[in-house]
Amino acid sequence: MYFNRKNNFPHGLMFHHFHDNKSHKSSQGSITADQLYEVIKVVGRKNILDPNIFMYKFKNKKLKKKDLCLTFDDLHKCQVDIALPVLKKLKVKAFFFIYTKAIGKRPDDLEIFRFFRNSYYENINNFYEDFFEIFLNFNKKFKLDKFFIEKKKGIEIFSKKYTFYSDSDIKFRIIRDEVLSRSNYSKIMHKLFKKKNFNLTDYSKQVFLSEVDIKKIDNLGHSIGLHSHSHPTSFKKLSYKEQLNEYSKNKKILENIIGKNKIFSMSHPCSQYNQNTFKVLKKLNIDIGFKANMFGKNKISRENYNFEIAREDYTNIKNRLNLH
Repeated sequence: MYFNRKNNFPHGLMFHHFHDNKSHKSSQGSITADQLYEVIKVVGRKNILDPNIFMYKFKNKKLKKKDLCLTFDDLHKCQVDIALPVLKKLKVKAFFFIYTKAIGKRPDDLEIFRFFRNSYYENINNFYEDFFEIFLNFNKKFKLDKFFIEKKKGIEIFSKKYTFYSDSDIKFRIIRDEVLSRSNYSKIMHKLFKKKNFNLTDYSKQVFLSEVDIKKIDNLGHSIGLHSHSHPTSFKKLSYKEQLNEYSKNKKILENIIGKNKIFSMSHPCSQYNQNTFKVLKKLNIDIGFKANMFGKNKISRENYNFEIAREDYTNIKNRLNLH
C-alpha cells in the first residue's frame, strides 16, 4: 500500500509559531520567515503539493514518499503576518487548520496562556517554577515527585513522540492535561496573570486571526480545515456527542466565514483522537485528517488511515538544520 502502515514517514510538515521580534516576539519553538524559506528549500519546493493536488493524489493512491504538503495549526496571527508572505512569494498553497473559539471579541485562554508564559518570563523554566508552586498550593496533598516516578514510562513515550520537548515541558503538559481540569488550569494561570500584572484582553488582536484574516487565507487559494472549536488538550476523553459538538461548531463557524462546501480536511488537536473521532469526521463529510507526529498508539487500519496522515514538526527540522 502506498501509505506506509507503520506510518514512519510524513506527508505533512506542521507549523505553528513564527516571530519577527517586532509585533511577534521569539517564543519557544517559533521560527522566522528566513527559517521558513530554508525549511522549504531543504525539503524541496518541487516536493510540496498544493492541497487540491495532494487530495487528488491521496484519493487516487498516487502519493509518492517524497510528496509533502505544508500545514499550519491553530489560529495564530503570526502565520498571516510572517508565513503567508513567504508562501505567496514561493507560490505555495497550504492547509490552515483553525480552531474557532477565539474568533470574536472574547480571547481564547489556550493561546493567551502560551503567549503569556513566553512573553512575561525571561525563560520557560521560570514559568514552570511559578506554575508548580501555585499548583502545589492548590493541591497541598499532591506528591509531585511520586507522581512523576509513577509516570516514568509515560514520560519516556511522550519524549520519543515529541523529541523537541524538554523534560520540564513534558511534566508541565502531563499535569495540565491529565491532572487538572480546564477550569483549574485556568485558575492557576489567572493567579499568575495577577502576579505579573498581565491583562489578557490587551493582546487578543496580536495573538489571534480575525475573520478578515481567515477570508484572506481562503481568497489566496489556501485550504481551510477543522481543528475543533475549543481545542481540548485531551480530545479523546470526550464522548461521541461532545466530539461531534466540537467539530460541528468548528465547521459551522468557518463555513459562515468562507462559505460552504470548501472544508474537506482537518488536523487532530494535540494528536488526540479515537474511533468516535473517525465516526464524527465521516458524518461531517471530512475526507482527510492529519496527526501531529509519526507515532501513536492507534493502529492504522485500511478503513481509517485517511484520518491518520503523519506530519513532521518544523521544530525537528529546525533542530536538524541547526537554524538560528
